[in-house]
Parts: sequence; C-alpha cells; structure tokens
Amino acid sequence: FMKRRIITIIFFLITVNINATSYFVAKNGNDNSIGSENFPWLTIQKAAYTIIAGDTLFIKVGTYNERVVVENSGSEGNYIVFTNYKDDVVTINGSKNSWGGIGNGLFDVSDNNFIEISGLKIINADYGGIWANNSNHIIIKNNFTKNTFSCGIGIWNSSYVTVENNEVELACNDGGEECISIANSYNCNIFNNTVHHNGPGTNGGEGIDVKQGSHNVNIYQNKVHHLNNRIGIYADAWDTLTYNINIYQNIVYNCSESGLAVASEKGGLIEKVNIYNNIIYSNKYGGIEIGDWSDVGFKGPKPIEHIKIINNTCFKNGSYLDGWGFGIVIDNPLAKDVIIRNNICSKNSAQIAIQRVAIDSSGKKLYIADHNLLFGNNKTEDNKTIFGSDSVISNPLFVDTTLFNFKLQKGSPAINAGGLTDAPNYDFENNIRPNNGKIDIGAFEYYSTASTTDEHHTINGFHLFQNYPNPFNPNTKITYEIPLIENVWGWFVTLKIYNSIGQEIATLVNKKQDAGVYEVEFNTSTSSSTASELASGIYYYKLQINISGMVSNYTETKKMILLR
Repeated sequence: FMKRRIITIIFFLITVNINATSYFVAKNGNDNSIGSENFPWLTIQKAAYTIIAGDTLFIKVGTYNERVVVENSGSEGNYIVFTNYKDDVVTINGSKNSWGGIGNGLFDVSDNNFIEISGLKIINADYGGIWANNSNHIIIKNNFTKNTFSCGIGIWNSSYVTVENNEVELACNDGGEECISIANSYNCNIFNNTVHHNGPGTNGGEGIDVKQGSHNVNIYQNKVHHLNNRIGIYADAWDTLTYNINIYQNIVYNCSESGLAVASEKGGLIEKVNIYNNIIYSNKYGGIEIGDWSDVGFKGPKPIEHIKIINNTCFKNGSYLDGWGFGIVIDNPLAKDVIIRNNICSKNSAQIAIQRVAIDSSGKKLYIADHNLLFGNNKTEDNKTIFGSDSVISNPLFVDTTLFNFKLQKGSPAINAGGLTDAPNYDFENNIRPNNGKIDIGAFEYYSTASTTDEHHTINGFHLFQNYPNPFNPNTKITYEIPLIENVWGWFVTLKIYNSIGQEIATLVNKKQDAGVYEVEFNTSTSSSTASELASGIYYYKLQINISGMVSNYTETKKMILLR
C-alpha cells in the first residue's frame, strides 16, 4: 500500500478598494500634515473628517482628550477602520472635553455605515462611550470602556452590528440605559464581551439589554458579573414587538438582581426567545426569570410568548437571608408557551417556581417543565414551586463548585437523563450533543476522560479548516482534509450546517470519501439546492468522519457568521 502526497492549491478572489489608504495619528502630529506615518495628524477627529471607504486609521500610543464624531461611511467590502497601531495603548478621554451630550457617544458613528472600531480605550464620557444610531454594518471589537454616564456601548435603530470582545466597566453612572444596549436594532451579534462593576444601579445599569423592537439578535459567550441592583442579561420588549432573540453560552454571576430575565415593561409583545447553555450562579434573586414588572405608571398587559429555557445550569441564586429567589421562575401570568427543560437547578433558595400561572380557556397550563435536575430546597411559603415531569431529584455532582466548575463528574445523575426535544446540538463548550445518542441535563454534555482527550487526536491528520470568507454573504467555502492512513480504504463523511439553537439546516456531504482535501460551497440564497435563504446570525458547521461500521473517529464543529 503506497502512501500518497497531497498537494493543495487554493485560490481566493478578494474584492478590495485599490485606492484604500492607511493614515496615522500620533501625539507629535500636526493636523495640517498629510496623515502619513512619518507626518501623522494630531487628532483623531481630523481623520474622522477625512478618511473614506476602505481607509484605515492607525492611532499611536497616547491619551487623546477629544470627542470623535465619524463623518463618512465605508461601503460593502471597504470598511472605514479606526484602530490602535500595533499593540499601542490608545486612550480617548472625555474628562477634558465635556459636551453635555444625550443620546450620543464619546466615539460616535451615528448615521454612518461600514465602520469598524477596534483596540481603543474610551473613558470618562458625558453620555455613552461608543455609540451607533441609525447605522448599518458596524463592527465594535477589542475595546475597553470605563466611567460612562450612560452606556459603555449603545446601539440604536441599527442593523448588521457586531459587538465582539469588548470590556465594559463602570457604565451607567445614573445616566440611564444599560452597560451594553441594543435598542430597536436587528441582525446583531453580541459575543465574547465582559461587562462588570456598573455604576450605582439607581438609574439604569443592566449588563446587556436587547430591547424595544430589536429582533434577530444573538447574545452569546459573554461574561457579566458584579452589577449593582441590576439584571445581568435582559430582554425587554418595552412597548414594541421584540422577537427572535437567542441567549446562550453566557456566564452571569454576582449580580444583585436576577442573572437573566425576559420582560415587557410597557406592553410590547416579546416572543421567540431561546435561552440555553448558560451558566448562572450566585445572583441575588432569580437565576432565569420571566418577569412581570412595569414601567412607572403602566398598568396594561405585558405579553410574553414562545420562550425556551433549555440546558442551563443555575446554582446558588436567591437571597438566603429572606428566603426569596429561584433557579428558574415564571412570574408573569400572561407568559404563554414557556418550555423549561434539561436545566440543572442546584442549591438555589428554591429551584423552579411558577408564581402566577397562565392558563388557556380550558384551564390548561401554558408552560411545560420536564427533565430538569433539582437539588436542594424546593419549598416556599406560598408553595408555588414545581418539580415537573421526568425530573431528577439528586445532587448533580459538579466537578468543583468552589472553583465554579459546573462540568459533570462520572456517575452524575444528570448524564443521559435529559429530553431530546428542542435540545441544542452542542453544549457550553461546543461539544456535540447528544453524546452516545442521549442528552445530559445542564449546560455541559459529559465526555469521559478517554473521549475528552479529543477524538481529534485519536487519528492524526484530520482537519476542518475555518470557512472563507467569515462573515460570509451570500456563500462560503468550507474545506476539510482526510489524511492518508495505512490499511484504511475509505471513510464515511458527513458535513452538516446547524443554526444557533442546534436545528439542522442543511447536509452538504453524506457519503464515502477517500483521502484528500475537499472543498464544499455553502450557498445561502434561495437558488441553492442545499438551503433556503437564511437570515443573518450565527451558524455552525459540523464534520463527522467514521470508518464504515465503526463509531465516530473524528468530529469537529466550527462557527460562521452570516451578515446580509
């Protein structure tokens, strides 16, 4: 059996602006210069007036005491980029540049499109830190905001917005709104951000809030903690239909309110909210709460419908001093079609409660609770706690709660005890679910020591490459490699696409293949034979390779972003 060498040449066609220019700002610059690296400008605002589609501004080390208002838009494939130079620490400080603003930011991109802001420190803002209103195709990543009167990052009336890997500290110093606000906006992805230590929490200050008409928004892989008097992650309709919100793989802890909540404060319908694979612990009141509170003076109905709370882990939420608080609670009598499934609620003040139950005209309860694991007290004075059907009443056997490691030990009663219906196809760490054909309860799917050594390493040489381009629109090419292995004469390969809640969208490959490098195009348009038109959002592609007749030898999952 002769081994073969695989040689692959891949060509990419990239559209760029041939007139794109790099400009520079430095503390020793001059706004009358040409803005080159050797002759930089002095102020960022000079650049904001000047640069056009495709241009990049590199800002060199220093503190810039100015407010920046972007004047020009980029275009598709030609973003205007504001970024720090190399690893320089660049601070935009508003303390000496008070503008008495409201509804705007110290770094403001409002009314402009195709803008990227990255690598900046934004501090001491009269109102918001980074602000976008009536803007489209905005990327805000790798920034740090601190001591803002209102939002650290505020997105209003905008679309196709990415807020990625930012840190927001000491936002909302009684200026209202939230640390990160997404209002009346759509096709937004808010991920991998850290939000912590807000202002006093007496006027605004929730961690991440998607609200007031927003739709098609994904909030995932964020960490929110140590908030005063405010909810960690919040979805609120206010007075406008708000829908298609996915909240997953977040960690929320030490908030002196509930960890995660859904509400309609002024009567707008909020619907189709999916909450899954989150870890929520040590918050003052509820872990996950369907709320019934109102804006001051509002006395109308507050409708909430089609909520899925699945495969979350809620630990030690609730105030032990007054005995009130729950792992998961429905407190809104108009909440309809709420599913509570496959969640671990452990050592909360009480585990799951339905404070006020919505019923239909026949008296049927409009919620479903099943396959949850409950451990600890589940009684309250009003006796409105529930256990649900097919529940497990037992210690979940977390690996180490002192280190907040909520993975499952071998022998945990949560293993293989979950329900298959609506369960996401991956867990908190993007491990494939189910494992061995059965669903575990909680945010983590259990893998034995042997399997967590990674199926990737059991046979060397397999590789699933990052798709290109990413974000993609309207198509992307996915490449994977099957190595040449002696005495193995072929593999059975499947490559599938899933949406953000684990539903299968398309099968791209389902056949036997020999060793080689393969490229598959995934087209999201209606003319595609593999998928109908997809909305903007987060999708996953999973490669699985088996030797015929054997168990899986290799699986890998990667993430891709679709922006329309």
